[in-house]
Amino acid sequence: MHVHFIVHEDFEAPGAYEIWARNHGHDVTFTRVYDGDKLPQEAENIDFLIVMGGPQTPITTQEDCAHFNSKNEQILIDSAVKTGKAVIGVCLGSQLIGEALGAPFDHSPEKEIGKFPITLTEDGCKDEMFSHFAKTLEVGHWHNDMPGLTPDAKIIAYSEGCPRQIVAYTDRVFGFQCHMELTRDVVEMLIANSEKDLSCAADFRFVNTPEELRSHDYNEMNQVLFSFLDKLEARYKSF
Repeated sequence: MHVHFIVHEDFEAPGAYEIWARNHGHDVTFTRVYDGDKLPQEAENIDFLIVMGGPQTPITTQEDCAHFNSKNEQILIDSAVKTGKAVIGVCLGSQLIGEALGAPFDHSPEKEIGKFPITLTEDGCKDEMFSHFAKTLEVGHWHNDMPGLTPDAKIIAYSEGCPRQIVAYTDRVFGFQCHMELTRDVVEMLIANSEKDLSCAADFRFVNTPEELRSHDYNEMNQVLFSFLDKLEARYKSF
């Protein structure tokens, strides 16, 4: 199976998503846009498209960030969705999925950086893809915004600081505003590139200090993510 990652910044690494793909022996490729890599022209040869996060927003222009082309990414996402691929967006990636499907992103009520609980909605509790999730699960966060909702989208999970943490757009397309892929190595890279945000931790309800971020155990949420990805792979192969 071919898993393709779009990575916007070197410090927004795929983490547990890549670990899962490599542990399963999948063909793993990347578009590292911060290095000037070109996006695939089409999604035909991709099975899983995973769009990672970044400090940009879906309305960031190339004048603001020369290596980020929101419209081109949305075109590729739309192509992947229409051709039945499995598509996962993380943080910015989740917002780009919404935009590609006609649902503009929005600002989250709260900035969230750290490890805080998410809670399954009624739709989330009914969805077999999330049956292995606890009703409330502590996961990683690193965001200010949240994905838009299409008419058919279902909110799977929310947090106290953000009402759209996991969104199911179709049975194979999911937006994760939360960061279940965080590992200690990825967290260290994020800390190194978030000095301004973390220096103001005391001003926000849901922002951890660097010391708190380093103290967390990220393994449990990684294992829950791996099980979700196993289910999504099985669903994808069943069609």
